[in-house]
Amino acid sequence: MTNDDERLAPSRGAGFVAKSQLLSEDDVARALTRMAHEIVERNRDLKMVSLIGLQTGGEPIAQRLVSLLGDVAGEAPPLGLLDVSFYRDDLSLNPVPRSSHTVIDHDLTDRTVVLVDDVLFTGRTIRAALNALTDWGRPRSVQLAVMVDRGHRELPIRPDYVGKNLPTSLDEDIKATLEGVWIGTSS
Repeated sequence: MTNDDERLAPSRGAGFVAKSQLLSEDDVARALTRMAHEIVERNRDLKMVSLIGLQTGGEPIAQRLVSLLGDVAGEAPPLGLLDVSFYRDDLSLNPVPRSSHTVIDHDLTDRTVVLVDDVLFTGRTIRAALNALTDWGRPRSVQLAVMVDRGHRELPIRPDYVGKNLPTSLDEDIKATLEGVWIGTSS
């Protein structure tokens, strides 16, 4: 990502104007490496783990985590991508959500699913993801990995693996990618 002031926020389709960079590409890489080690420590048998990236912001982070897990543990768990657009509880406010494709090529029944997203805010996207997962089986357990936890939860959802806790005001927005993390506002 360049240092341009305007960045596209893919999760909402709105413009993002960065005020400052909070984490560099190296900081993000270190955080993801730490998270991969934490996932291995908590889940000794990666053969029964699936990483599911939430479209669209969680996809590159999940892909990198799968690669790192392969390096750390010698085996990479399967990766899936989950679109939660039509499971959201705000369809009455935004009746036509922008959707992506769900790609999960294995049954999640009796597996540990690690949901992966870029930024955790109110928790409503994760609630939608939990509902969507039921279409793909009944996981033994679900864990949550996020690059940034910015607080302001509206639902009782807590991540298991966090790259960085970055408390923000409600007026601020966070953009988290593999190239870095920025704070700014949506235009």
